[in-house]
Amino acid sequence: MNFAFTSEQLAFAAAVRDVLRDRCDPSERLSCWKELAELGFFGALAPEEAGGLGLSLIDVVPAIEETGRAAMPGPVVETLVAAPFAGEGVTRVSLLVDGVALDADLADLVVDVTGPSAVPVRPEPRRALDPGRQPFGVTVTGEPERLPGSAEALLRRATVGTAAQLVGVARQLLARSVGYAKARTQFGRPIGAFQAVKHQLADVAIAVEFAAPLVYRAALSVDALAENAHSVDARGAARAERSVSADRGVGVDRDVSAAKAAAGEAAALAARTALQVHGAIGYTSELDLRFWLARTWSLGAAYGTSAEHRTRVREAVFGA
Repeated sequence: MNFAFTSEQLAFAAAVRDVLRDRCDPSERLSCWKELAELGFFGALAPEEAGGLGLSLIDVVPAIEETGRAAMPGPVVETLVAAPFAGEGVTRVSLLVDGVALDADLADLVVDVTGPSAVPVRPEPRRALDPGRQPFGVTVTGEPERLPGSAEALLRRATVGTAAQLVGVARQLLARSVGYAKARTQFGRPIGAFQAVKHQLADVAIAVEFAAPLVYRAALSVDALAENAHSVDARGAARAERSVSADRGVGVDRDVSAAKAAAGEAAALAARTALQVHGAIGYTSELDLRFWLARTWSLGAAYGTSAEHRTRVREAVFGA
């Protein structure tokens, strides 16, 4: 398949990158949130009549990568993908998955993905490895309010968005590792001149370049499924959505799982290699590498691990 991003898609990603480069602080919760909201990033997937930009998932994937590259904290993907269901006046959204809602204390709305439905909750903080994605156990304190849309569509978008962030994290870890390997010397030579280091960095580059197209393919598949589901009149919409899901849902879920598995594995390899290249200093607070390492681990576990998604791909291809 021939594929290339349009100039408009790349320009949107560049605008997001500029804001993140100038303003984003990975150590500060909600860093850059106001600036990206003013840019229209969080409402990009919402329809124009609801005040959004009316874009598709593939339109914003490059921009989502940039939030991973910058290790932007907060419920970034969750707010972006839930915007079409959340309504006006909601600036931050947390998704409740398996009893855990990330950054629930910052959210204007907590969405139970099994509905999807809006639920009033009392958040209870849990221990976090990643300070930029704080998990909360929640106690539901009132009646849920059903939201439009399907739980499957919401989870697919969240999974692909998370995979795109992982690609961005991996790219940044690779860039930091390459830069350090060029500057750090041993035996009078940059460590990047040694074959062992070159091979490790090359393996990361290959893993990232294989993962990224799978993420783009998954975004296109999710968009195509949504477009087909809404291409009939209102009387047949529910029936058509069920039919499309039955015919194409398995293939779309395969693409989504392939993207999440590959992106998670690429980011994990980039993190291991970054620690090996940087040595002991990579563990310290002297460098801010820790923010990208922690983001690799938290995003890798979000919406299914690489191992779980590999199992889903295998079942989709060969049967259970």
